[in-house]
Amino acid sequence: MAWYRPDGRQPNQLRPTHFERRFTKFSAGSVLAMCGDTQVLCTVSIQPKVPRFLEGKGQGWLTAEYRMLPGATPERHERESFKLSGRTQEIQRLIGRSLRSTLDMHALGERTITIDADVLQADAGTRTTSITGAFVALQDAIAYLVSTGELERSPIIHRVAAISVGLIENEAFLDLNYAEDVAADTDCNVVMNEALNIIEIQGTAEAGSFSRLQLEQILDLAEQGIQELLELQEQALQLT
Repeated sequence: MAWYRPDGRQPNQLRPTHFERRFTKFSAGSVLAMCGDTQVLCTVSIQPKVPRFLEGKGQGWLTAEYRMLPGATPERHERESFKLSGRTQEIQRLIGRSLRSTLDMHALGERTITIDADVLQADAGTRTTSITGAFVALQDAIAYLVSTGELERSPIIHRVAAISVGLIENEAFLDLNYAEDVAADTDCNVVMNEALNIIEIQGTAEAGSFSRLQLEQILDLAEQGIQELLELQEQALQLT
């Protein structure tokens, strides 16, 4: 039985995606990333120090925190105040790894960049939207350091974007919304740079298994989606 997308999109079609830059006043960089009905506020903070294990090594660090706000889902999502769930820890580590891949840490110097990804509204794809939006905020934050003379040059060496692809009724679909995420037999999150080199793949068969051929179909679709996201990032960054 063929799967018909609830919002009428084609299998290879992204949800409407938009990045609203400088969304908050005090962060070095901030972006409201909107992917369909998923909305994530991505902010960047920069401190002139590094974790103890990097002190005196002349290089910087990037870390990330991810939270789902209480009103992000139809039923109130409990705040994770003291003990983070395994899911939250997994996602914020993924965001951190993905954004660290974009930086020359020695060019950054002894500074720590903290990415905060706060989900305002969740309709699946919150981790991928966090990564893609946070990179736009990171670009703005780094540009500010260069413009003020704190950095001689930008330490950004790669761009990054992320997207989900799922298998439903043995067909690959790009950028799943919540209804599709629930229905998917296989769900993958793919992170790539501008050369379409893979930074990370998270793939799970929710029921049964999937073949190597299906994995290649998933990656082909992910490449297409990430190329489009990189273009949307570039368009957003060209705006003043």
